[in-house]
Amino acid sequence: MQEFRHEPVAPTTTRVLGHGGLIDAHVHDQHQLVYARRGVVSVTTDAGVWVTPGSQAIWVPAGTVHAHRAYGELELRFVGLPVEDNPLGLAQPTVVTVSPLLREIIVAYTARTAETAARSRLRAVLFDELRAAPGQAIHVPTATHPLVRRLGELLDADPAADRTLAQFGRAIGASDRTLSRLIRADLGMTFPQWRTQLRLHRALVLLAEGAPVTEVAHRCGWSSASTFIDVFRRAFGRTPGSR
Repeated sequence: MQEFRHEPVAPTTTRVLGHGGLIDAHVHDQHQLVYARRGVVSVTTDAGVWVTPGSQAIWVPAGTVHAHRAYGELELRFVGLPVEDNPLGLAQPTVVTVSPLLREIIVAYTARTAETAARSRLRAVLFDELRAAPGQAIHVPTATHPLVRRLGELLDADPAADRTLAQFGRAIGASDRTLSRLIRADLGMTFPQWRTQLRLHRALVLLAEGAPVTEVAHRCGWSSASTFIDVFRRAFGRTPGSR
């Protein structure tokens, strides 16, 4: 994302996007919490892609160039915060779990535009809930090494492929040992972890497009719907069929 616009203030607002809708790359001088109350949103930065359903939100620190894409009919809730207000204490994009209470706080806070004593109290509770919200390293990092990038292209083209790392290696001219080492160095995770992240993100997109759970499980490489549901629940805190 080399070209981007500068928007000093990170707004607190609501925005609705149709399926496939885009918000082009931009950067704020303030922090922003991005929450999809309806639909699925992806946030892309130079470090990778985060894709979240309604059980999670994405913390975007000040100075992070980012872009958004909608999957399904998307209702976004943005919470902008001054740079000195960082309840999570984080300097990198992070996925946080949104509890039912935190969800209602975000909805109520973004629905009020006037700064009042009641809104200030609501913001204080928002900060408390964010500090207590567990962070989750659920994102697809950007590959920089050419071989890892090529492998990522193959995985993205066919998430259901059950080929081993050695089989993929033969297709791109590298041993499985070399690829394993490069993946760890480039992405900070193992090959199985990376493939699972890619599959989960593809699953979120397919679900947002209305695909049935069983079909999503098959298209993303799980042997059964029950296995997919179990992995999905552990990753996102809810079942793939819930809204």
